[in-house]
Amino acid sequence: MASYDKAELRDPGPSVATSPGPIVQRDVPKNRWWLWVLILAVTAIGVWFFRSRSSQANLAATGANGPASGGKNAPRAVGGVPVVVATAQQGDLPVFFDGLGTVTAFNTVTVRSRVDGQIVKINFTEGQTVKQGDSLIEIDPRPYQVQLEQAEGQLAKDQAQLRDVQVDFERFKLLFQEGVIAKQQLDSQQALVGQSSGAIKSDQAQIDSAKLQLTYSHIISPISGRVGLRLVDIGNMVHATDTNGLLVITQLQPITVLFSLPQDQLPQVMAKMRSGVKMNVEVFDRDDVAKIASGKLLTIDNQIDTTTGTYKLKSVFDNSKDELFPNQFVNVHLLVDTKKNVVLVPTTAVLRGAHGTYVFAVGPDNTVKIRNVIVAQSTGNVSGISNGLAAGDTVVTDGQDKLQDGTKVDPRANTTPPTTSPAANSGGSKTSSSSLQNSPFASPGTASGSGALSSPGASSASGGGAAR
Repeated sequence: MASYDKAELRDPGPSVATSPGPIVQRDVPKNRWWLWVLILAVTAIGVWFFRSRSSQANLAATGANGPASGGKNAPRAVGGVPVVVATAQQGDLPVFFDGLGTVTAFNTVTVRSRVDGQIVKINFTEGQTVKQGDSLIEIDPRPYQVQLEQAEGQLAKDQAQLRDVQVDFERFKLLFQEGVIAKQQLDSQQALVGQSSGAIKSDQAQIDSAKLQLTYSHIISPISGRVGLRLVDIGNMVHATDTNGLLVITQLQPITVLFSLPQDQLPQVMAKMRSGVKMNVEVFDRDDVAKIASGKLLTIDNQIDTTTGTYKLKSVFDNSKDELFPNQFVNVHLLVDTKKNVVLVPTTAVLRGAHGTYVFAVGPDNTVKIRNVIVAQSTGNVSGISNGLAAGDTVVTDGQDKLQDGTKVDPRANTTPPTTSPAANSGGSKTSSSSLQNSPFASPGTASGSGALSSPGASSASGGGAAR
């Protein structure tokens, strides 16, 4: 019994060594290796995050003390939001009414023949500029020359007959006084004198008619202008009743532009015209980019088009360099007024929000402040401020979406020159000779500061002014 118990006591040793127990203990570290990988990854992320926060703190401290030494890859150590600024100027701002127009010739003539005949000579070339009275086309004049000679021969015959009846009339008067002939014969002879005189007047009219037909056979230019494409050739037969003309002449100097404006703008234009002021008109190309010519307003139509609610205006241009061509589509800008002594800022500086139009004004400490303004007029990319801003104030023109009241900024100069060109309202960097003079909108001196980046609650849409 005792030996059995001993054997039971020894057996656990080998059984432990040979049993599956030890195998389980060897598999535990092999199946849980991912736990150690996860712990190492979390530790590495924590170390990286701590070091990056420390680097940002060091960079912010360096920016607060001063700008870092330059280099292409060196970080910009500034304390404010980078923005583009401009200085408000005081000056005059033109007011334009904009419309779409079509160039029309000052005079257009379709030359037609006034006599029948065959064309024997053409004295012009297509596209030629002719003067009034220049010979254009010659029609065979021989038939009308013959008619003239016939009329002249008939006149000579009737004149001889008149002299004959006049001599007989003088004889009949003497015979009547002596009582040889009756009164009736004297009166008949006097009637013959009158008939011959009438025949002579008729002959003279025939001569004048033949001369006129002969003149019509030589077609001359009724106006000065440019000849279009000819519609006939040498040898063609033409008639006075032909519906088609021989050629078309258009007068290009001067030239006119017809354009339309809304009827709401009619009172202001009429008031200017009644005062005797000749209003200036500028025309730009179809893209409203390049200025073509400048002229004067000539007249206004006598009625409003009820279908469109617009009225027509006519302007005249010298067109000395042939910049304008008939039927050309143009954008027209009519100068109706000039706002005097207003504060001028770039239009991009004016924003719209829940409380109306406003700007971000930059203070001496490079801190922005929201100022509500009243826009009197916008022309080109310049807006005139009537209230809320003074000349010399600095306003933000770009980067407003990162600002709110009290934000520190890093101001930079505005390198785009402003312009009061009416074409600038159509967008893009458009040029015009009417750029605003003596308004550099220079940026003030910059200074470094620190401030947190934040988003304003107001909208950053560009502000509007008076309707053009």
